Formats: sequence, structure tokens, C-alpha cells
Amino acid sequence: MRYREFGEKTLPTIILLHGGGLSWWSLSNVIKSLQEQYRVVTPVIDGHGEDGGTFLSIEDSAKKLIQWIDAECGGKVFAIGGLSLGAQITVDVLSQRSDIVEYAIIESALVCPLKGSQSMGALLKLSYGLIRRRWFAKLQAKSLSLPENMFEQYFEDSKKMSLRSLENITQSNGSYQIKTSLKDTKAKVMIIAGSKELGVMKKSAEMLHAAIPGSVLYLAPGLKHGELSICRSDEFVTLLTNFFSGKKKE
Repeated sequence: MRYREFGEKTLPTIILLHGGGLSWWSLSNVIKSLQEQYRVVTPVIDGHGEDGGTFLSIEDSAKKLIQWIDAECGGKVFAIGGLSLGAQITVDVLSQRSDIVEYAIIESALVCPLKGSQSMGALLKLSYGLIRRRWFAKLQAKSLSLPENMFEQYFEDSKKMSLRSLENITQSNGSYQIKTSLKDTKAKVMIIAGSKELGVMKKSAEMLHAAIPGSVLYLAPGLKHGELSICRSDEFVTLLTNFFSGKKKE
């Protein structure tokens, strides 16, 4: 993974992980709002955009992030947050190290294994060439709730993803399950899902809420997958900062 950093290193560190198929730039509006008060670190997940590597698994990405935190932040940071694939990595970081963070924000993390995710390889091979077609990328960008001004960057980055990374992301994302060690996390955790997301995503949010003692569950009214942090960054940042300060959502 590659790491982009914004804000002064002396400030509390917040790590934000982008969703699958995206990169750090999808968090640009959130970064602008937070970087005066926090050191914001946005890892580029393996296999995405400028990273140039191969995505292996959610667990592997979580392990690499923990190693970076140990090396660069003395083993603990103020907060970790993630969307979708990034949220699954966040969940796994909490599962692997109970005391690594004070606060965690988990937005739209799938933890209900999808039927058939293990047998998607043949279909992915057949459809892989489509990621280089603009019309197909437009459809994908719409499903990811991307604003129009982020499309060109998304299209360029999506063309860089290898078939192996795409296969591994699909398999790891669709088969990920909650680990029993998650209950031991010492972090204060907020779990987010959009009220217009698929039922499996809302069920996943409820499962995470049940698995993490003292966690907060927030269903964003009228929003689809990824819309809160990507399209409504001001609302997302307010939600985060209120959570950090102990204020409850109205």
C-alpha cells in the first residue's frame, strides 16, 4: 500500500480507507475539511490506482496497515475509518489489534458472505475487458455514487487494475465474515449504512453493531451505498467530529 498524508504530523492521526475500485481522491472533500485539525492519512489499497501492486486479501491489507501504524505512529492512532472494502479492512484491523485506535468509523462493510462469490472467476475473466470501456465505467461509477467531477480519475485508475486484483477483491469482499476477536476491541465504534442500501448491507451493519459492545449504529436517511462520505462530505465530517466529541446525532 502507498500512503498519502495531509496536515501536520504533530496533529492527531486519522486514517481513512477508500472503497473498492476507488482511491484516495474519492476522499478529497473529507480531507480538506479535516486536515486543519488532524493529520489525515489515506492509504491507496493494494491493486488500486497508483499503488501498482496486487490486492491479496482483506486480512493481508489490514496486516500491512498495522505494520505501518507500528512503524510510523508508535502503534496507535486517533481514528480509522473506511468505506466498503476500506470498511472491511478497518474491521479486520480492529479484529487483529484491540488497542490500536481510539475511534473507528465503519461505513457500509459487508460481513454477510455472498453466495457464489467463490465462483466468480470465470465471469470476471469474460467481463474484465469492459473496465476499459467508458460506457461500462459510467455504469460502475453511478453504482459507486461518484460525482461527475471524479469520473475521469476513476476511469483512468480502473483501467490500471489487474485481473488478479479484481478477482481477489471480489472473492475477499464477498466471503468476509466477522471474527470472534472483534468483540475485544477497545475502540469507540460508529457503524454507518445508507437506508437505501441493499438489505444485505443493512443486515451487515446490524451484525457489526451486535458484535461490537457499545458501538453506535447510524442509518443515513435516504442514502445509497457510499453517498454519505463521497457525496455529502460536510454531513459526514460533522457526524465524525460530533462522534469524536461525544455529541449524539440529532
